[in-house]
Parts: sequence; C-alpha cells; structure tokens
Amino acid sequence: MTIDYAALPDDFLWGTATSAYQIEGAVTEDGRSPSIWDTFSHTPGAIDNGDHGDIACDHYHRWREDIGLMRRLGTNAYRLSIAWPRVLPGGDGPVNTKGLDFYDRLADALLEAGITPFVTLYHWDLPQTLQDRGGWPERDTAEHFAAYASVVAGRLGDRVHHWATLNEPLSSAWIGHLEGTMAPGLTDLTAAVRASYHLLLAHGLATRAIRAAAPGARIGIVNNLSTVHPASDTPEDHAAATRMDGHTNRWWLDPVHGRGFPADMREVYGVDLPERPGDSAAIAAPLDWLGLNYYFPQVVTADPEGPAPFARQIRRPGVPRTGMDWEIDASGIETLLLRLTHTYGARTLYVTENGSAYPDTVRPDGTIDDPERQAYLEQHIAACASAARKGAPLAGYFAWSLLDNFEWAYGYAKRFGLVHVDYSTQKRTIKTSGHRYADIIREHGERRRRTA
Repeated sequence: MTIDYAALPDDFLWGTATSAYQIEGAVTEDGRSPSIWDTFSHTPGAIDNGDHGDIACDHYHRWREDIGLMRRLGTNAYRLSIAWPRVLPGGDGPVNTKGLDFYDRLADALLEAGITPFVTLYHWDLPQTLQDRGGWPERDTAEHFAAYASVVAGRLGDRVHHWATLNEPLSSAWIGHLEGTMAPGLTDLTAAVRASYHLLLAHGLATRAIRAAAPGARIGIVNNLSTVHPASDTPEDHAAATRMDGHTNRWWLDPVHGRGFPADMREVYGVDLPERPGDSAAIAAPLDWLGLNYYFPQVVTADPEGPAPFARQIRRPGVPRTGMDWEIDASGIETLLLRLTHTYGARTLYVTENGSAYPDTVRPDGTIDDPERQAYLEQHIAACASAARKGAPLAGYFAWSLLDNFEWAYGYAKRFGLVHVDYSTQKRTIKTSGHRYADIIREHGERRRRTA
C-alpha cells in the first residue's frame, strides 16, 4: 500500500486514542464515584459475557508503562479522556483533588516524553448522580458540564492546549437513549432528542468556559460520521439515505456551524426541542478544529415500520468486513474529510479515531500477527493522505486504539488495540499492526528530513 507522505504536513501529529472508562479501571479508588457506565455494565444482560470496566487495562496504575509504549511506537500525540466522576464525584460541587492530580501527572509525563496531550472532556461517563437527576435530557446537565470543563481547563490549561468537548454525541444520544444498547440504556425518542440538544448545548457552553479558563486553548468537537448510500435506486431508499445522513451527520454538524438543527430531521423526529433564546449562538461557538471518528459506511433501505429515522442498514454480501461485522470502505474517510472541508469550511481537521477489531491469536513465541488490521490501517491512512492532497486541512491521525480495552457493550471480546492486552496478567505486547504504524510514522519523518 502506497502512502503519499508528501501530502501530509511536516508537523503532522501521529497519535493513538483511548477513553477513561475503557482503560483506567480503579473505579472506586481515590474518591471516584460511579458513572452511568459503571451502572450499565453491572446490569445483567447489558454487556457481552457479563464484562465490566472495574479493572479494564489498569491504566490508572500502569500509565507510565503505557506512555513507554507510545514512545516505542514513535507517536507524538495522545488523545485521552477525563473521567468526570473522578474529578467531580457529585457531578458538580467539590473538586476531588486526588482525581484531578492523576490527570495532572499524566499530562506532565506525556509532555516530558514529547507527546502532545489531546484531552476529551466527555467520553460517555456521566456521573451517575447526574443521571439520577435526569441526565442529558435535562438542561442542568449541560450547565454542570460547563462548570466541570472550567475546573479541568483551569488546572491543566497551562500545559494542555488541545481540547475536545464531547466524543461522539451521537452515541450518547441515539445509542444510549434511543437504541438502548449503551448507557444509560433508554429507548425513548423524546429523551434521545432532548439529550442530543443538551449535549450540543453543553459543547457550546463548555467551549466558552474553556476559553475563559485557558486563553489560547484550541477547542474542537469529535463526531463519528459515516458516508451513507441508498441500498437501491428507488425513491424510497434515496429518501431513507437522506434521513440517515441527517440522523448520523447533519444533526450533529449543522448546529455547531450556525445552521441550526436540520428542519427535515425535526419533522422526522416530531419532538419539540427545548430551545431558549441564545442557545443557537452558544451551540455555534467558533471552533478551532473538527475531529472525525470514522469506521464504516452505511448502506440503507427504507424501514417505515422501524424507529426514527425509518431507515436501516443492510448487509451487502461479498463485501470485506471487520471482526465487528462492519463494512470496510477506506474511501469513506476521504469523502468525509473533503465534505467537512468544502461543506462546513473546516480550518483544521483531525482523524480522532480510526481502527478495526479482529480476533487476535498469540503465537507460541508471544507475538501477535494481525495482517487484516495492518491492511485496514494502511488503507485508511493512504485515504487520509489522498484527502490532504485534495485540500483537506488534515493535521493529525489518531489510531483507535492504543490498547485492547473494554469495548462497551461488546465487553473484552472485541480487540481494537495496536497493543495486545492479556487481561489476566495485564501484559502488553505490540502487535504487527503497531510495528507497522511505527514504520509509517518513521517513514513520514524520514521523508520530511530528506526534503528539509
């Protein structure tokens, strides 16, 4: 696979990404309170194999080793998330100093290792105490989030300059409140739409709070987007694709770019938004960058009897798929990067997550050869470089994930890591794909030095 390294800027950031609940463990240590994922993962039947994140990758205790792995890979950036219930166990109110100290030490160690920290403030672990008070369907949660953002930025903002407010608000709202397969496990369209609104309001309020607490901060939001294709040429399937694009993409992109919530999707949902004067401007607070999480395209057919958006994905036979049964289409990441550039006028873009899960086998010599994941990585990085060649202002790529980890409702059965984790011993082993990623990073650096 040929990668056009010349299309990528000299200061391109090569990173890996993780999230707090998926790797940290230590869920009851140093004052951390339960999150909605602690509650959901201990709900019988919610998670495959009855798994939970109580220990996960034990990153809370092994973070020094994990930074060492980043150095071995040659990465120069790391996207992590802060656990809200570790910093503000009550959701609001008193700060838990021990919890904040952990992220303070982590940021210092990353910088000492030459690794730029990218901090995500919300990767789905809402404090359970706020869920008990109504959660994201309630406006108060957005206001509490802004206060939490101010606390974290006030502590870390002198060293951390790259901030994401939310990770994948679609997952929080639609999967957590409409489909019910993620925390908090609701299946309520009205709650889901209200949650979607307050998540984006939280983003806007937090953007203002971060800028006030940390002047010079560079702030963005991370969305999981998909290319959407009709399953056939019928008018019904084309209309279904338009609705799915609204559900997956436009509902999350339009408001933060000052376009408001899409009128066609308001009609599809049929739920009044909890709007107040000034909210639209808050939600559209100017952004410094956009983050794209990309995994798969969607091919959809009309489903008038199903839930909103009355479209469902189909499984096309003969198309390569990952171990998650997700269709593989590297061209989709290029298409989306160019859409964000030309339709939404993005000034700086990061691929904040991209990766693949496959079943890994540890060979007798302890190594893990994963050619399918390696090929996926190469194909998608090549597509990113192609987008950059065509004008996308791509400034970095973060592979998902540094480590095998707790993969939400799938538990530990699905492995996305460039580094294998033996959960019984916590031994870390870099896979072939991880070594290939290190080679890609090195090759880009060598090309840069040759042309300097």
